[in-house]
Amino acid sequence: MCGIAGIYIVENRYCKETGQDIKKMTSSLTHRGPDDCGYYIDDKIALGHRRLKIIDLETGRQPMFNEDKSISLVFNGEIYNYRDLRRELQGKDHRFSTNSDTETVIHAYEEWGEECLKKLRGMFAFCIWDSRKETIFLARDRLGIKPLFYSQYNGKFVFASEIKSIISDIHFKKQIDKEALASYFMFSYIPAPLTIYKNIKKLLPGYSLILKKGNVVLKQYWDLFFEPDRKKKEEDFIHEYMELLEESVKMRLMSDVPLGAFLSGGIDSSVVVALMSNKNNIPANTFTIGFGGDTGGFDDERKYARLVARRYNTNHREHEVLPDVEGVIEKIVNSFDEPFADDATIPSYFVCKMARENVTVALSGLGGDEAFCGYERYLGFHISHIYNKIPGIIREKIIRVLIEKLPENSSGGNRVNHLKRFVRSSSLSNAQRYLGFTSKLNRLYKDSFFSDNNDYENALDSSHNRFLRYFESPNAEDPLDKVFYCDIKTYLPEDILACTDRLSMHHSLEVRVPFLDHKLLEFSATIPSELKLKWFQKKYLLKKGVSHLLPKSVVRHKKQGFVGPMTKWLQTDLKKMTLERLSDRNLERHGIFNRTTVSNILNDHYNGRETNDTLIWSLLMFQTWFDAYMN
Repeated sequence: MCGIAGIYIVENRYCKETGQDIKKMTSSLTHRGPDDCGYYIDDKIALGHRRLKIIDLETGRQPMFNEDKSISLVFNGEIYNYRDLRRELQGKDHRFSTNSDTETVIHAYEEWGEECLKKLRGMFAFCIWDSRKETIFLARDRLGIKPLFYSQYNGKFVFASEIKSIISDIHFKKQIDKEALASYFMFSYIPAPLTIYKNIKKLLPGYSLILKKGNVVLKQYWDLFFEPDRKKKEEDFIHEYMELLEESVKMRLMSDVPLGAFLSGGIDSSVVVALMSNKNNIPANTFTIGFGGDTGGFDDERKYARLVARRYNTNHREHEVLPDVEGVIEKIVNSFDEPFADDATIPSYFVCKMARENVTVALSGLGGDEAFCGYERYLGFHISHIYNKIPGIIREKIIRVLIEKLPENSSGGNRVNHLKRFVRSSSLSNAQRYLGFTSKLNRLYKDSFFSDNNDYENALDSSHNRFLRYFESPNAEDPLDKVFYCDIKTYLPEDILACTDRLSMHHSLEVRVPFLDHKLLEFSATIPSELKLKWFQKKYLLKKGVSHLLPKSVVRHKKQGFVGPMTKWLQTDLKKMTLERLSDRNLERHGIFNRTTVSNILNDHYNGRETNDTLIWSLLMFQTWFDAYMN
């Protein structure tokens, strides 16, 4: 895994500051690649690379070139089928000088041009500079496992693996994008192509960018289509899926450095560890997080992880996270360079830190929920169709009124809060209903949240519409498939994968995600939704397929999610810090929020009227980001 950066001079020519700037940009990414660095600079372009050595430790240095050096490449990621591609390309008279997967990309581009992307199986973000055509070719992998940011200003085009690399330029003007900010408080993350900065964009997953003579052309090279095959039997789906999953895990075991796996105690990470252990002769290294402090009703999943670790005789390590996160919050903010408020950042930070102390590569179970209907909101969306058969006057005038009066769970559980969110949105259209289930900006506060709400009204509408366009895409017809597609295009790449990438790279750790092999995901899109959610059981088909690999209690226990007891922590251990950071004095520095509404959000959470943990955490992370980046 690596960090890449580049500057293309659209106007004028190279000047001595360009060489200094690319070194500054690249140095800011040292954590992504602490083992080596390299540069290529000519009169039009400057490329920088930081390397974390994983494969071909001796000869894989970048930037890398073709034989006549007319094509140069900086690459971040792993191509798991590179050996097969290498043999195919050698059969077409391409000559290789290294054993790295990176060189395969260069020759694939020489042979197939832009179509080379369809040949690559893996995770990647890269830039190819074709000096003969004077063309830049950027690409991001299909699911967005690896990030890529770009900007065009002051007569130049720049790109990098992280925002911090771009804003290291003192001439870059930092201005907050209002739609990005509205989206952040809607979803706890900023969806692509937006970033918090007006003039920086994320390259969308499954897209390439071609820059020639200053003109940017975006092209989509991959998309996911849900085409359920209702002629197959359950057993056929299970057999074929498990074969593909085993292949995907096996491909991701290639490494010239120590390798391990995250083990949360859930089904997805547990089956990855099981398949990984079956493919390796030596015990796997596994890493698990638990939580201390006042956790309330939070269910610590270490007991389930231990069952899997014992069954497969792994070298198992655990770390207990305590609610002492000052300092850690600043490190998390510095990893993202923009507001990001999924509270999975806390356990992710510590599990990555622990893993990196023992290995350089870790496998993760991310992606299984989107492929097999694993989130609670998927079940809620399914049940809402049954709920809506109740006459509207009973739903709205009796059931909703009664549920709205319920006090929130004092132990920190989310059951009552989920019921309230359910009844508030279930009578809406499918698209608006799912938006209501996922939105973090409670309707109770939405109309008075920003100090100038009129100023942000259009931004909120744009944020809604961007989300709804994915839901209403023709790529899926079944309502649940539309939900899966929407999450694969939004929540998956820019929340959970972004979280994993930034915090693993903060610790110079590479994370691989077998469930997100694109061939595996394409096959899962042929499985009817009624086999993913059957008899109100989430992940029905996956559970059936892996039951022989895992202890029964691991398969049957309710999904906790890789998050901490934030609801309770904010009411107890983190209350003092929260009140200090969200004080009127601090909020006045930018004046973005209505301070009375912020006070109501805090008081409602502390008094048990509403569970506002996500919204409060979003405010905390925004304020920390603002203090670090905009002052």
